Amino acid sequence: MELAELIGLRPVPCGGLLVALTRRCPMSCAHCSTNSSMAAAEQPDPEHLLRFIGSFGGQDRPEVVMLTGGEPLLLPELAARLAGLARAAGSRTALLSGMFFARDGRIPDRIMRAITALDHFSASLDVHHEREVPRAQVLRALRAVLDAGIPVSVHLTGTGPEDPYLADAVADIRRVFAGRVPLLVNEVRPLGRAAGLVRATPPGPDGSRATPCTLAAWPVVAYDGTVAACCNQWTVDRRPVPPHLRLGHIADDDWPAVRERSLGSPVLRMLRAVGPQRLHARYGTSPAPAGYCRSCHVLADRPDVLAGAARDAGGRVGEILDRLSTEQQLAAGPAALVSRMGCARYAHLVESLPAAEESRR
Repeated sequence: MELAELIGLRPVPCGGLLVALTRRCPMSCAHCSTNSSMAAAEQPDPEHLLRFIGSFGGQDRPEVVMLTGGEPLLLPELAARLAGLARAAGSRTALLSGMFFARDGRIPDRIMRAITALDHFSASLDVHHEREVPRAQVLRALRAVLDAGIPVSVHLTGTGPEDPYLADAVADIRRVFAGRVPLLVNEVRPLGRAAGLVRATPPGPDGSRATPCTLAAWPVVAYDGTVAACCNQWTVDRRPVPPHLRLGHIADDDWPAVRERSLGSPVLRMLRAVGPQRLHARYGTSPAPAGYCRSCHVLADRPDVLAGAARDAGGRVGEILDRLSTEQQLAAGPAALVSRMGCARYAHLVESLPAAEESRR
């Protein structure tokens, strides 16, 4: 599985499942959105996770399972077992790592076994990571993974499109791999430890136009086993999860139940199709709070908006609206999605280039 295919599935409702294996991480990056550290003991019960992934069926499964953290490769045997269960049902598995294990220039055997059980491997890289694991060591490890036959990508994070670090890192990675390793380039958000590093983005659209919420497409298994409908870190960490964004818990629910709730929820259909601010503008009797995600979180306290969504998206019309929005985003392609959700200047790098094409650039 290549990065463009993985990102291309992002708008598909229940096309993927995000799993936070642990909040623990041996690195201490100043920009960490999840507040991860080795002191953070939160992680889903492994047996519950195995049972949940084992509930996939051949005709009822996500296309991809994305393992994240914290640092998921602190649990390499669990990651490999989950990947095996997913593959048995026809799902593919990707994993994003901070590359803590690459500090000495080699990949430990138990971690390499986990990586080779995957269908895609991504390395997280930024100025903070490089203070703990040099870039050259990360790229050397990625070469070893490529040589083992596993597709790889780099998830780069910087302060914005003019960040000189991003320009330097992109050029270096493109040179080392001749453009054949794709990159997903994002900007630091004011979440977790990064809350004091960057300013919050200006308020989003005023609701006069539809702005589909891609974050509400894939269910997320959070650190305590709660399954949320949204991967925004505010939602993953907030307890209780706003009722319209809670899909269940892996101790009590299986994948078919979670999928049915996600696909059948009128408010989630509308969020995926037009976004929360459009919902407030269409159905609300009071103004929406500033901020795209904040206007979603308050929906639990806006019965007028929820009633409007249920009325208009509760049946066949809601299914069609959800499907049409998905089809439009799929037609636009993965680079368009990254332009909207990540760093637009580098969005085209989500697709790798053949060496010959790269040499002409």
